[in-house]
Amino acid sequence: MQICCLDLEGVLLPEIWIAVAEHFHNDDLRLTTRDISDYDQLMQHRLKVLRKNRIRLADIQGVIAGMQPLPGAKAFLDDLRAHFPVVVLLSDTYYEFAMPLIRKLGNPTLLCNWLTVSRTGYISGYVLRQPDGKRKAVKAFKGIGFGVVAAGDSYNDLSMLRTADRGVLFNPPDAIVKRYPAFPVARDYPTLGRLLKQ
Repeated sequence: MQICCLDLEGVLLPEIWIAVAEHFHNDDLRLTTRDISDYDQLMQHRLKVLRKNRIRLADIQGVIAGMQPLPGAKAFLDDLRAHFPVVVLLSDTYYEFAMPLIRKLGNPTLLCNWLTVSRTGYISGYVLRQPDGKRKAVKAFKGIGFGVVAAGDSYNDLSMLRTADRGVLFNPPDAIVKRYPAFPVARDYPTLGRLLKQ
């Protein structure tokens, strides 16, 4: 019996921070886990930029409200859910960001993090579900007797992919492909589905 674990942004959704950067014309917010492997360093950078530019949580949620899943993502996810008894989305995003988009994907199970917000509406920090949560979730699933296949696109997915019985990179940056050649690479949903279902 296998569980399928997927990263969210870059696999099923566009990168939320890039959409926010484009909306506010602020290139300092374009950096993602594809660019910086240290998650805390990345988030501290983002929080400083948001505060400096007076961008509140509600402003970001307004951008997210207009976003859609990647083309074909819901059909791909529906197909996986018909094949695997459990499909879990493991993400470093936040419930305060992701829930409107999760509804557009048919409400799959999402394990992610939380934000802390000041009384004035600014994001003041974040709370990790647990450090290295993607890897630990896969390890826990395996510990209760499941096989695990997984897919992701960024540096923060690599420990999850290594821990899974089979890990696949989906549309990763060239730097990750070159540095981690052992992982198969999919560039479209049919290929990703085939690699996960092998």
